[in-house]
Amino acid sequence: MDSTRYTRGQEALARIHGHIGEGVMNALGDIAPDFARFIIEFPYGDIYSRNGLSPKERQIATIASLVTLGNAPTELKAHIQGSLNVGCTRDEIVEVIMQMAVYAGFPAAVNSLLVAKDVFAELDAKDKM
Repeated sequence: MDSTRYTRGQEALARIHGHIGEGVMNALGDIAPDFARFIIEFPYGDIYSRNGLSPKERQIATIASLVTLGNAPTELKAHIQGSLNVGCTRDEIVEVIMQMAVYAGFPAAVNSLLVAKDVFAELDAKDKM
């Protein structure tokens, strides 16, 4: 294992997703520890750690991609939360999802807006506690 990639990946994962990302990796560790390591090393250690795009820009691109896939609500939820962690506003997230209606269709955008609505409601409920 390349410890530099792994360390860099853990740092990027924590910066974007906080403790939630660690929980996902721990959950995968039971069934597919190599896959959990691959996720930390490649997307986060190699891609998310590159120069050229800010963390915010990378999250916007990721949200757009997940919306167009139309079948990854769990990942979309995580990246909506992550985008808020790196400086995206709720309005920016909604606009990105609406923009994807042009390319992914209205059903994908509607489903994604409902995921965003749930994330925002969960955060609002936590803030009231």
